[in-house]
Amino acid sequence: MRKPTDSVWIVIAARNEETAIGQVVAELRDRYEHVVVVDDGSTDRTNEVARQNGAHVLRHAINRGQGAALQTGMNYAVEHGARFVVTFDADGQHNPDDIPVMLARLEQGRADVALGSRFLGSAVGMPLQRKLTLRLATLFQKLTTGMDLTDAHNGLRLFSRRAAEAIRIQQDRMAHASEIIAQIGRLGLRYVEVPCTIRYTEYSIAKGQRLSGSLTILLDLAMQRVRL
Repeated sequence: MRKPTDSVWIVIAARNEETAIGQVVAELRDRYEHVVVVDDGSTDRTNEVARQNGAHVLRHAINRGQGAALQTGMNYAVEHGARFVVTFDADGQHNPDDIPVMLARLEQGRADVALGSRFLGSAVGMPLQRKLTLRLATLFQKLTTGMDLTDAHNGLRLFSRRAAEAIRIQQDRMAHASEIIAQIGRLGLRYVEVPCTIRYTEYSIAKGQRLSGSLTILLDLAMQRVRL
């Protein structure tokens, strides 16, 4: 007998995440049958650890970027019958408890996309510079796309099958996040924002939350606007 969660597929883009990916996958697999890890050219044991913990593992032979990895995973999920596709970070920042809340809100609101918001929820241990940069990114996103969001760069997203089929990520690297938001607006997809928890740790901050990475977000938003 199929469970309601059987129609939910979790997609994780991962590169050199052998330290965290095992626990991330294990926590998700306690609740969801289908967890897809796209190993984006890792040089460590990310592939092996993810597989050992029960994930479907796809692999890019070279590092193409998070956007490309998410598109690969979303394609795989849709091809295998997913009704809902969740994008989830590999470094342990996201909380699996937020997924059923997002699913309920999506269904209640008859929306196509549920977007996680740390500013409606909580961001445990968020560095001040990261908070300020994300606030600026959110303002920039509103001015350039008209999308009135509280959190413009949250990797926790839930797509209906309709939305997952419509979204086509062309930006392989960091610009994919702003591209997804722009496509939601351009395609007329209905969306809701849902409070979520982001758990910043020494590991996740060391992996990608430096000042240079935060400034890259703003640059990517500007570059994406030029391309539209």
